[in-house]
Amino acid sequence: MSRSRSLLVIGAIAGLILAACSSSSKSSSAGGSTPTTGSSNPPSQAIPNQKYADNSAGTPVTGGTLTMLGVGDVDYMDPNVSYYNTGYLNLRMWSRSLYTYPAVTGKTTTIQPDLATALPTITNGGKTYSVTIRNGVMWDTSPPRQVTAADVVRGVKRQCNPAQPFSGQTDYSTFIEGYSTFCTAFGKVSGTDATAMGQFLEANNMPGVAVDPSNPQTVVFTLTQPVSYFTDILALHAFDPAPVEYDKYVPAGNDLGQNTISDGPYKIQSYSAAKSLTYVRNPVWSASTDPIRKAYVNQIDVSETGNQAGIHQQILTNSSSADMVWDTNTPPAAVPGLLNDPRLSVQTDFSSNPFLIFNTASPNNGGALGKVAVRQALEYALNRAHLIQNQSGPQVTPPLTQILPPGIFGSAPSYDLYPNDPSKAKAMLQAAGVSNLTLKFLYRPASQVSSKDFQTIQADLGAVGITVTGIGVPNADFYTKWLYKPNRAKAGDWDLSLFGWSPDWYGDAAASFFYPLFDGRVPPPSSSNFGLFNDPTLNTIIDQANSAASPAAAEPLWHKADMEVMSQAAVFPIADPNRPQMHGSQVHNCIYMAVISNCDPTNVWLTS
Repeated sequence: MSRSRSLLVIGAIAGLILAACSSSSKSSSAGGSTPTTGSSNPPSQAIPNQKYADNSAGTPVTGGTLTMLGVGDVDYMDPNVSYYNTGYLNLRMWSRSLYTYPAVTGKTTTIQPDLATALPTITNGGKTYSVTIRNGVMWDTSPPRQVTAADVVRGVKRQCNPAQPFSGQTDYSTFIEGYSTFCTAFGKVSGTDATAMGQFLEANNMPGVAVDPSNPQTVVFTLTQPVSYFTDILALHAFDPAPVEYDKYVPAGNDLGQNTISDGPYKIQSYSAAKSLTYVRNPVWSASTDPIRKAYVNQIDVSETGNQAGIHQQILTNSSSADMVWDTNTPPAAVPGLLNDPRLSVQTDFSSNPFLIFNTASPNNGGALGKVAVRQALEYALNRAHLIQNQSGPQVTPPLTQILPPGIFGSAPSYDLYPNDPSKAKAMLQAAGVSNLTLKFLYRPASQVSSKDFQTIQADLGAVGITVTGIGVPNADFYTKWLYKPNRAKAGDWDLSLFGWSPDWYGDAAASFFYPLFDGRVPPPSSSNFGLFNDPTLNTIIDQANSAASPAAAEPLWHKADMEVMSQAAVFPIADPNRPQMHGSQVHNCIYMAVISNCDPTNVWLTS
């Protein structure tokens, strides 16, 4: 949403990234029937100018209220649907996953058990994964109730609900046994009838996700083929357990947002959409059952109504009412002067953030953006160097000229099919018989970079005779009311837009770029292919790469997929940025987590 990653929405340096920024690298599948466990994860890959501020020295302090300031809201208050970094940040407090990433320096991209007792036991030639849930993990129901494998099964089945399905399903829908058949049937249920959806969930099974008949605390995942990265997929919040009480509510609906149930260290005391969130301690949470969260602070207050400049100024002055940011980062112009400030961290997300998407289904201008030659002309007209300057320059924001950023299998060698050439752009537009183009640009005024990038793109395309008009929308509406609505793309409500993407895991993670973003067989909202790009050649390459015998065999195919997307000019990549983020000096143990594009609030402590 995230994402997807889960997303995961363009933030300060490059907007707020969509989708999950989850991490880890490759999982190993077992051969034969000998049980094996888990995945092997190398450390995260550092970049030369990366600096890390965690302020973790000293003895942890328990208590106090952590105040976080932001400019926008989560996408959905629903663990099985949310696919957005800020959504994942919210879930970190109250919805525990089977697996997740620890707030430990040097290990923030190493997958670890959370609800699970251990990494999966893998059998049946790599096609069966068994995961056992910890005893003592409780829902904050009345009375409290143990989280079970049946809750995990319910959570997975909720992903493809007909009201608001999870948008990262393309990462795995083709290889969980019976997933697509179940979801097709679920899609026939009314998306506004909570009772009917709940009844369907409880009455119908998904063969590939079931409770082990010999142990009600073990869930068994059955795949149609070995998948090297399936353990990493299980770290997605979409696989979080769901209590039976959620059957009473429309998935991702407002009623569910006001009736969440927690199995984490905090619970939601109050939530006012696009305004505020308050988390307080969950009295039934037990630290002995949670290896990931320390929960030092008593309460977390979130304001979502600020602006980037004002929030930065409060953080900079160590205001007692501004401990950490929520969904925004340090303004780009301020970064160079703060590089030696111990409160600033500059971290890579291994992302493409932002990139420009073309609405290939837009009927505007006689359907011009549906033509490859027109999109290629726009690629030549755009000057990436101009856009990089909007994001603190290349030291903080390295340029990206292809789909996969460094650190993802298939990203090397780097290449650039469209070096800036306005003269060539003009000639190509003329050859394509296109003139007097007017393009609608969808962007978020709450982000300084989004606004600057709109102006820069408007100027670059204006230099080749293209008029660009802006459509500014609130952060909270950008995905939910615009990009996730394919009817708006088909109606020509927008032609161009910017958003960011980071993988749902790292290393062997190219699938989490190509399936959600470019597989034309699955439109939004079940994917994040917002430009409705569809290329049968690419779809075939994606399937070949995903069925390769090993990550090494898949890597050249993912590179081939990368080049196919770029040759068809589906998007214009801009940067693989480092994320500059400040916190107040009163905040300690602020460990940056790519999965939430922020420090982990459940592991910081405060001093006066």
